[in-house]
Amino acid sequence: MIRRALFNTTLAAAIIGLAAGCAVSHPPAESRSNAQLAAPTAFTKDLVNFPKPKGKITAAVYGFRDQSGQYKSAPDSSFSTAVTQGGSALLIKAMRDSGWFVPVERENLQNLLTERKIVRALEVTPPKDAPPIVIPQLIAASIIVEGGVIAFESNVRTGGAGARFLGIGLATQYRVDQVTVNLRTVDIRGGQILQSISTTKTIYSYEINPSVFKFVSYKNLVEVEAGLTQNEPAQMCVREAIEAAVAHLIVQGVGDGSWQLANAAEASLPIFQKYVRENTDQPMSVGSAAPRNM
Repeated sequence: MIRRALFNTTLAAAIIGLAAGCAVSHPPAESRSNAQLAAPTAFTKDLVNFPKPKGKITAAVYGFRDQSGQYKSAPDSSFSTAVTQGGSALLIKAMRDSGWFVPVERENLQNLLTERKIVRALEVTPPKDAPPIVIPQLIAASIIVEGGVIAFESNVRTGGAGARFLGIGLATQYRVDQVTVNLRTVDIRGGQILQSISTTKTIYSYEINPSVFKFVSYKNLVEVEAGLTQNEPAQMCVREAIEAAVAHLIVQGVGDGSWQLANAAEASLPIFQKYVRENTDQPMSVGSAAPRNM
């Protein structure tokens, strides 16, 4: 009995030591990775592989604001927003990845104008042997791409489950949030809204908590707890929603004739029809209106 009690005590000490060692050990290897390019999403790959346009559309993006008005719940921060404030950068990248748009700088237009003024000021008294400085005109956009994050709903769905048997248990919890973005294109000639798209992406978070609560001998109790939590990055979800909206803008614009494909037959490609089927069960017929490609 003495040997058995000593063995149980040693086992309990080993378990506690192992758990404590895991708690204070180095973080997982993947958390120490070096900086790298952001991984492409499924929508990024779709945009890159989209059929090519007959002509690229020059588009101005004046901003992509967070219009949800949502902040992170306490105790995280009462002043930190729930979603990223860099929506404009995500939108411009998605437009460039598609190969359909030529975004022009408008969000920080004053900085661009200031630099052009500086260059013109240098032209007043240039050195005799210096080549002449030629500043091309700014490119005018044919459409304006507007929009923003219009909704962020937290705890759309929550739940969990747990079980315990003979002091050994496992509990799980999950939470689902939801972010919604809107994009619209505006014709600069008459202010007409050409397309308006709203896309939604869920944000999934879960937690796993295994535990052990057991007497290893008459007076010796061992209790071990562990936990794992994983939160889907809200920034990546906003990015996916924006990229999906850009893809739908392209498809809708081809459908109503706002712009055209380089090869009209490519409208029947699976990668193109996938987005058409989200709005209608019928294959899309390419519109015949005058295109706005520039």
